[in-house]
Amino acid sequence: MARRRGWRRRIVLLLVLAMVGGAVYTAVAFLQRSETLVTEGCKVPGADEDLASDQAGYAALISAIAVRRGLPARAASIALATSLQESKLRNIGHGDEAGPDSRGLFQQRPSQGWGTEAEVMDPYHATNAFYDALVKIPGYESLPITAAAQEVQRSAYPGAYAQHEPTARAFASALTGQSPQSLDCTLRAPDAAGDPAAVQQRLTSAFGALTAGTEGRTLTVQAQGTRAWAVAQWAVANAKSLSITAVAVDGQAWTRSGHNGWQPGDAPAGQVSITVAAEPAK
Repeated sequence: MARRRGWRRRIVLLLVLAMVGGAVYTAVAFLQRSETLVTEGCKVPGADEDLASDQAGYAALISAIAVRRGLPARAASIALATSLQESKLRNIGHGDEAGPDSRGLFQQRPSQGWGTEAEVMDPYHATNAFYDALVKIPGYESLPITAAAQEVQRSAYPGAYAQHEPTARAFASALTGQSPQSLDCTLRAPDAAGDPAAVQQRLTSAFGALTAGTEGRTLTVQAQGTRAWAVAQWAVANAKSLSITAVAVDGQAWTRSGHNGWQPGDAPAGQVSITVAAEPAK
């Protein structure tokens, strides 16, 4: 009898272990499946459309260069509406029948003096070239966005820029820091470790010199007011490409894993904390 009871206990234990193992496997599989079902993208209240993560990264760069140059958010709105129409906010390496040599974010043509092909394919050069032309237009700040864009681009379809005005205005307002805690990106878990030094290098390229320091996986940038929010929402827009997992600024925090947008946090005023992912578990 004792031997039978022993066998029964072992069988019950094995069954329990099998059930636990099956539950763990099911839970892991569910979480993995949930990750693959996440629809990635970035949104802002008031925009007519969401942006894919790569589009949001270019929108953040265009807006950051406007901030760096001391231009109003209106300039970024005009630039974003233009790029949305010309290239869908992507750095494309081809033109069309109307402009076979058009290239880049703004479809600028080397044959029309925008620079060499390599230069117009450089998002930094292309964006600065656009702003160089825009600021020469008298009173561009008060022109309708589509009219200002047309003055720069001389497009065969001048009315086409108007359809992008709501999206351009909403993203420009967020990414220049005029609309705090408004940009939110829904992203899957990072598949690679992040590098605070790479984040700082990209930030400096976009905004210019910044006072910053690194502790572990967190980069802390000194910034105030709208500039702090411009830096913070730039980080959210670039979270996918730079494996950023959390951003904190001015008492608010964004976390990649929560999918809950900006939430109250303990970040002090005057600085932006940007945390990157550790090496994923194998």
